[in-house]
Amino acid sequence: MLNNINFPAGCIYKSGRENDPLNFFIEALPKSKTFDLLLGYFSSSAINVLALGFAHFIANGGKMRMVINDVLSIQDKETIVEGQNGHVSSIRDYSNDYNAIRDSLSDYGKHFFNCIAWLIAKNRIQIVAIRPKGGRGISHYKSGTFSDGLNKLHFTGSCNFTAKALLENLEEIAVRRSWVSESDKEFINISDEEFDTLIQGKADYVDYIDASEIKGIIHDQYGAKDLEELLIEEERLLELKKTKVYNNLRLQNLLEELEISYDSLKNEPKFPFAEGPRDYQTDAYENWVKNNYQGIFAMATGTGKTITSLNCLLEEYRKTNSYYAIILVPSKALLDQWIEEVSLFNFKNTIVIGGGHSGMQVLPNFASNFKAGLKKNVIIISTYASFSSDRFQKYFTKIQKAFTLIADEAHNMGASQIKAVMSKLEISKRIGLSATPNRKYDPEGTNAICQFFNDQPPFCYSFGMKRAMAEGRLTDYYYHPIIVNLDEDEKEEYVELSNTLLKFFDFEKGKFKDSPIVERLLLKRKTIIHQARRKIPAFKEILRELDRKDKLKYVFTYVPVGSSKEEENNEDIAKKFVYQYLKAAQEVKPELRSSTYTSETEDRKSKLRGFSEGKIDMLLAMKMLDEGVDIPRTEVGIFASSTGNPREYIQRRGRLLRIHDDKNFAYIYDMIVAPTASHDNQNLFRIEKNMVRNELIRVAYFASLSMNFYDSKKILQDICDTYDLDLDSIINELEND
Repeated sequence: MLNNINFPAGCIYKSGRENDPLNFFIEALPKSKTFDLLLGYFSSSAINVLALGFAHFIANGGKMRMVINDVLSIQDKETIVEGQNGHVSSIRDYSNDYNAIRDSLSDYGKHFFNCIAWLIAKNRIQIVAIRPKGGRGISHYKSGTFSDGLNKLHFTGSCNFTAKALLENLEEIAVRRSWVSESDKEFINISDEEFDTLIQGKADYVDYIDASEIKGIIHDQYGAKDLEELLIEEERLLELKKTKVYNNLRLQNLLEELEISYDSLKNEPKFPFAEGPRDYQTDAYENWVKNNYQGIFAMATGTGKTITSLNCLLEEYRKTNSYYAIILVPSKALLDQWIEEVSLFNFKNTIVIGGGHSGMQVLPNFASNFKAGLKKNVIIISTYASFSSDRFQKYFTKIQKAFTLIADEAHNMGASQIKAVMSKLEISKRIGLSATPNRKYDPEGTNAICQFFNDQPPFCYSFGMKRAMAEGRLTDYYYHPIIVNLDEDEKEEYVELSNTLLKFFDFEKGKFKDSPIVERLLLKRKTIIHQARRKIPAFKEILRELDRKDKLKYVFTYVPVGSSKEEENNEDIAKKFVYQYLKAAQEVKPELRSSTYTSETEDRKSKLRGFSEGKIDMLLAMKMLDEGVDIPRTEVGIFASSTGNPREYIQRRGRLLRIHDDKNFAYIYDMIVAPTASHDNQNLFRIEKNMVRNELIRVAYFASLSMNFYDSKKILQDICDTYDLDLDSIINELEND
């Protein structure tokens, strides 16, 4: 805090003394959150001189505002123009790279100016150039205000903000402190009001200078001599700084303290983006705390569940100065993704278990040390399978009480093998993440999840798809339902199976009786719908339409899988369906760059990277992307694989709707198979109607949020009429659910 600074007598800093103006800036910068400067001459060489202090200031999220005159070096002028125009696409993101910040500010070169341009573009440094009204004279202010969020420190004096002023001139500045007296506080408030008027462009006694004018003023009015006064050569600048530091014991001590502090800062967990957490991420944390540090974040795919949960860990770290967390994921793909996300937050020590990682080998020793009191900060990232193993639980149960649990895709915790482990856990702080916390067809599993996280719908924090699209967190999309009919032999088999199933239907309860025979018959009937032969011709027609519209790129296709777990896990059957669609795509357009993406695909990361970079036009997969893989560049999704599982289709839709700078809209083509209605058999018709209605629940929600709702509604109307269903009623039920 600023009130911890040891100020000299009278709060006066003079060049050549122990309390030099340079000391003041180096000591005040690292302790501040904002820094306002009202100046005459300015040069970024001053920032170079104060490199270490600025590294702390920037790394801590500090923001700077400057009102200066119109005399700048060419490099400074070009930097300001580049930053104000936002042309920083080729400039490195410095928001969480402390070494880059420090190196940039310590080196007077292109890298340094890139850093400054980035800060300007991110509104971390705002610069306004002025001159007196009418063009006579120059702006010659020399004052500024530091603030740590609570205390303010104002200075006035002779010192310009240039390297020459800080290192060569004899300068003097006087300081006022907001916490010392009412008169100082009032003086600072008046100064702040004047500064706000100037930087907001509201002062009628000055002319505001566009950055494009600065270059002409430098060349035409001041020339090279004045430029040399503003910009000292690097070699001389550094030599002067060394001399000044050597001759000033107080300055030496300050810099040594900053060096020690800087080493600590590099290891400090930070929010990965300079603007900080979004309001909804802060709300989620506060709701979690209010719910006794337990709850489910029911957030649409693409709204930042990972960042939201890690922000909870960060906020707790800021309270306790420690972090111990266990993160559970269902797949290797998600394991790798979480490793990257944790690294972005600068959480340093991670133990990764499962998916080919060797973390299990170090867990016994870590648990032993932790239990003995050597509580080193750690993030354990594990697959559900590894977490539920006896070996993992043997060691983790010894230390679990200190940990916070984050369960990604938390619906997985309702599975029987995980529920048994859940019942024995003694972790008090718990976060469940899922776009679909409810387990379809498994109310017991859903209840187990809700009980474990001490939560119920609408859950601790909810961020649905409708809201996400309204707030621009997900991209808008066009939805095209494609009606696919069964061939005659498929219809006959479907009806035959349905008639057999009638014998096992309990009309009072409205469901089939529990029986292995029923399960087998339902799977067989599902296969007919799932693998309908006319899906291939429909797929080809979709590709032709995309080709005509020049949209046959960044396409992701979900192809059908087997009708049972055995078939889904059978590689030969998997290849059969994937390669049928791959062959169909090549028949439509031989030069199309298409590739498969299955559980057996080698180097899946390389495939996704090639797809994102446009080197692969279309990827064909089965269930590989239902959870956890970010592919924001995807523009077109073709759903040839029907699914009645809400989790699966919500995940698939979420893959498509992630925002990308080069994507304006997404396009979804959804194949829908509806059997011919059995009007001559009322009981059979009731069963079919219920099945079609379940399918329309998925379709209706897709359609209702699309850009072309009324067009897609017309396509679905025939099905609705056939089965006496009302699409609007289904949509209303979904919205009120």
